[in-house]
Amino acid sequence: MADYSEVSALLKELCAAKGVSGAESEAAAVAAKLLEKYMPAKIDALGSVTGSIGNGDINILLDAHLDQIGLVVTAIDETGFLKVTKCGGADIRVLAAAEVTVHGREKLFGIVTSTPPHLSKPEDANKAKGFDDIAVDIGLTREEAEKLVSPGDRITFNGAYSELLGNRVCSPSIDDRAGVAAVLRCLELIKDKKLNCKISVLFSVQEETGGSGAQTGAFAADADEAIAVDVSFASAPGVSAEKYASLGGGTMIGYGPSLDYAMSRKLSEIAENKNIPNQPEVMGRSTGTNCDQIQVAGKGVKTALLSIPLRNMHTAVEVCDLADIENTAKLMAEYIIERGGANA
Repeated sequence: MADYSEVSALLKELCAAKGVSGAESEAAAVAAKLLEKYMPAKIDALGSVTGSIGNGDINILLDAHLDQIGLVVTAIDETGFLKVTKCGGADIRVLAAAEVTVHGREKLFGIVTSTPPHLSKPEDANKAKGFDDIAVDIGLTREEAEKLVSPGDRITFNGAYSELLGNRVCSPSIDDRAGVAAVLRCLELIKDKKLNCKISVLFSVQEETGGSGAQTGAFAADADEAIAVDVSFASAPGVSAEKYASLGGGTMIGYGPSLDYAMSRKLSEIAENKNIPNQPEVMGRSTGTNCDQIQVAGKGVKTALLSIPLRNMHTAVEVCDLADIENTAKLMAEYIIERGGANA
């Protein structure tokens, strides 16, 4: 059985760092520290982590987003409960009674309110409440809460990084710390290669709220080609295995109007030649990832998408297979080696 302890340790460290969209500084600091092993890293005006190394005939950009979904405080009511709205695509269906951390003047433990079934209305039995109907309980009066919490403070979902059987792990924010881990593993695989190309890296902010970090970061990188790494939907009970990917079945190679077809075909060809497990992911419109912003940055960038299958997306119990992260890293590395004319 393959040993994925290195990628697991990397993913665990990345997932432990908090970084809801627009407030990614903690996650950025961890990612920058890890990137420094391979190239000088800096944090740009929006908060994205950037770096580059090498030179040559082609500049290849590797992107993965840093931010995670969460909540944001909108008000404190008269009894001390925090009113909230989503920051990114938080799933309202799983929020009732969830444990959270409020990132105020200090980190505060909180619970999302939940009406007991004995008191709920019959018409509410089979539907989730809306964001206007939930609140976060931190155990304080309004006066006490206002000393520690302000509107605009972010809230993250609590959850441990846990190992399942096989190669699978569970954690909040695997979307898209798995992509960041894959890029870092790729850099580890090519670190001793002599490449005739420039490698640029962008760990971008605000993907979950529109992709501004990718748009500005890609403009600054001025790359010829880009590979964005994100997550996509894995099959599960109640989800069509024909429409979505198999967890542990390999990296998903994207095909779509905003993706460069030649790059997608080249990635598929390399994967087959190198026996790297892979699965196609076909989209008939925009990808809903950073590719959509990177493609049109600056003079335009040829862009490809690699996705890591993920179960329970946008919850505190996202599940991925470490083999898929490793194989995504291997495919990126082999692509760079071929495009960069590497010598061992």
